Amino acid sequence: MALVEEQALIAQAKAEPSAFAAIYDHYFPRVFSYIRYHVRDAEAADDITAQIFEKALIKIKGYRPERAPFADWLFAIARNAVTDHLRSRMRYRWLPLDALRDQASDAPQPEDVAIRNETLDRLRTAVSSLSDREREIIALKFAARLTNRSISRLCGLTESNVAVILYRAIGRLRIELCTEEDL
Repeated sequence: MALVEEQALIAQAKAEPSAFAAIYDHYFPRVFSYIRYHVRDAEAADDITAQIFEKALIKIKGYRPERAPFADWLFAIARNAVTDHLRSRMRYRWLPLDALRDQASDAPQPEDVAIRNETLDRLRTAVSSLSDREREIIALKFAARLTNRSISRLCGLTESNVAVILYRAIGRLRIELCTEEDL
């Protein structure tokens, strides 16, 4: 969605709440993906995502584009919602990647499933070795598809610091996931 089009939709949504539907349709996949990265239960992720958009709809009149882009504002709400959810259920701090292992698919071949499970196990182990800050930044970058600038504003870091953290974390993941065949 173009910035001008987004700003026009936001202005419409401030005056007429039904115009918020286009904003919802545009941002839903990114917000849900971000929430799903952190929350194990798909139903809980649905509920949290709904709460985020409800809160955004209620507070949209207070949104000021000169303070931050809309995506930053929306993901700040999402980040707070995830934090609240995780605090209420401390035993689920991060979505274990092996929870994704059991997702239904059309017709996976047993060999493909075995390879996928092994890869997910290795990825889960590698990601768990990262710090909380690194995992959060990776979630914002790849699950929420935010820019480094947006991540820097959300996390209170400089844009270059975000880039360095991402570079180093991905480098560590790459080293841990490298197989003997890759060498």
